[in-house]
Amino acid sequence: MTMDTIDFGRLYRDHLALATGAAQRTRKTASDWDSRAAGMAARAQRSGYTQDFVARMDLAGAESLLDVGCGPGTIALAVAPRLRRVVGLDYSAAMLEALRAQAAAQGFTHVETLHRAWEDDWSGVPVCDIAVASRATLVDDIAAALAQIDAKARRRVYLTHPVGGHFIDPAIQRVIGRSLTAMPDYIYVVNILHRMGIHPGLSYITQESRLADAPDFDEYARRVAWSLGRLDEQETARLRAWYGRATPAERAGQPMRWAFISWEKEPC
Repeated sequence: MTMDTIDFGRLYRDHLALATGAAQRTRKTASDWDSRAAGMAARAQRSGYTQDFVARMDLAGAESLLDVGCGPGTIALAVAPRLRRVVGLDYSAAMLEALRAQAAAQGFTHVETLHRAWEDDWSGVPVCDIAVASRATLVDDIAAALAQIDAKARRRVYLTHPVGGHFIDPAIQRVIGRSLTAMPDYIYVVNILHRMGIHPGLSYITQESRLADAPDFDEYARRVAWSLGRLDEQETARLRAWYGRATPAERAGQPMRWAFISWEKEPC
């Protein structure tokens, strides 16, 4: 067996199925993200992650951007002042509403929204100079998604994918008695791109755990449950007992790491 004979797309799908099986996580729906739109919009532009992502983008020669899985416009709005057209695409209607509200508040008239999922028909999605997918690539079929976003970019593509596959430090998972299979790591993305004839740039963004600034136990438990699924009474009791004696650093857990993956499109 050689690298050329390995179907990394199939391996990714098998891994994702294992990580989201009956005893694992609950997959997030559009309505789940709808419920978080307001809070995410308020935090988006203060994020060090956003600043780091945007700092790595090359907008030279670009006039338009497609932001896939745009959420409330975290990346789209950060670069909108430097572009003529910005298109935000998301499967959460509330996230798109938040993006439109933020764009209007900032006086942007060149920001558009498209209500689409990765799995939908993209025939009406415009080709833009730059396409990004920030923290939005844990999809059912990553090989199809990569081909899709590549086809919608004229100049460059930028995306981030988890390193290690855990959104909550495994040490905190063990506190409540769980041990979840990691979600598919970024290395699948790199290998699939290689098979597509794309040799991407790779670097890493470190993001503070979203547990770090939880103001009290109730909010802390809500954030843990968002990532791990509903906590039962025993799990909540274990978490509360540990929370009371843990240090702030222990409560925060390890920071989240993202692989920043980028590539230039070949001239037509």
